[in-house]
Amino acid sequence: MPRRASLAMIAAVAALASAPVARAHHSFFGRFDTSKVAELEGEVVELLWRNPHVYFTVRVADAAGTAVDWEIETSSLTVLKRMGIEEGAFKVGERVKVAGNPPAGDKKELYARHVLLPDGRELLLNVGLKPRWTSEALGDESLLMARNGDGSRPELGIFRVWSHTRAEARLFPEATDPNFDIQSYPLTDAARAALAKFDRATDNPTANCVPKGMPTIMEAPYPIEFLQEPDGNIVLAIEEYDLERRIRMSRGPPPEPPAPSPLGYSVGRWEGRTLAVATSRINWPYFSQLGIPQSGNVAIVERFTPSEDGSRLDYEMTVIDPATFTKPVVLKQYWLYLPEVRLMPYRCTAR
Repeated sequence: MPRRASLAMIAAVAALASAPVARAHHSFFGRFDTSKVAELEGEVVELLWRNPHVYFTVRVADAAGTAVDWEIETSSLTVLKRMGIEEGAFKVGERVKVAGNPPAGDKKELYARHVLLPDGRELLLNVGLKPRWTSEALGDESLLMARNGDGSRPELGIFRVWSHTRAEARLFPEATDPNFDIQSYPLTDAARAALAKFDRATDNPTANCVPKGMPTIMEAPYPIEFLQEPDGNIVLAIEEYDLERRIRMSRGPPPEPPAPSPLGYSVGRWEGRTLAVATSRINWPYFSQLGIPQSGNVAIVERFTPSEDGSRLDYEMTVIDPATFTKPVVLKQYWLYLPEVRLMPYRCTAR
């Protein structure tokens, strides 16, 4: 997008209002029922430590004594490492107890939240959990989901690693809140029809390690880092999928229009402490991982504003896509500064 058009769009977002919110229940990506917790116990017969999710299979004896294999999915290897749970915390051949969200359908699968090890220790595999069976628990979320920032380095401005938070208001509430009604977005008739055809159980847009595009990637619950390049341009490094967004800060039009891409073409400018970024030329087909479509004409305006004490980075995203929304949608979240956090290699591995 030419710089003049980008700046006009940035100036226009101040008057835009966010979409209304309603409430209804849905399952986690259509596969797991987040309103329930089930337990099973058996032998680990297969185990894959990797991103985007750790997988293992537990062989369980049913009421008739017949062996039944349950497929277990849980957080990513990167998340578990940051919580202090290292690869090899349990192994094939060990007998474990697992608690998690049961399947929404008939498939023998579970999304694990807790694992009880043979030595009596319990693994807490996600944030916001308390030990279920024992006080001997492993799983420190403090370096994954920050509660309080450290404002000791305000002179760094935006250029540092920022950590995700435990804030309830996530950028895309439908991704984490089972009570959020995705129909509450101001969708066009065409977008509602496309959403109705989307099967959450099978139409996963990130299956087999396909990286998320804009704007979906910005909801990732992993750290991000802003880096200054020698030419004045900015790189936004995102831990999830090891992605990098380049933000063009130099004046004048680009040498030639860049080809559309999942992350699009971003042009930025400084407004005091705020980094304002306009992104266009996006060919990622989804606004939301849960099936809201996105057209090739979508335009996104972002505002990143570090607090004066350096402890917090406030974020506002405005999505303008007349093919999908009847009015612009404004989403907000924030990150916190934890000096000890560094980006870790993601190295997604397809199943």
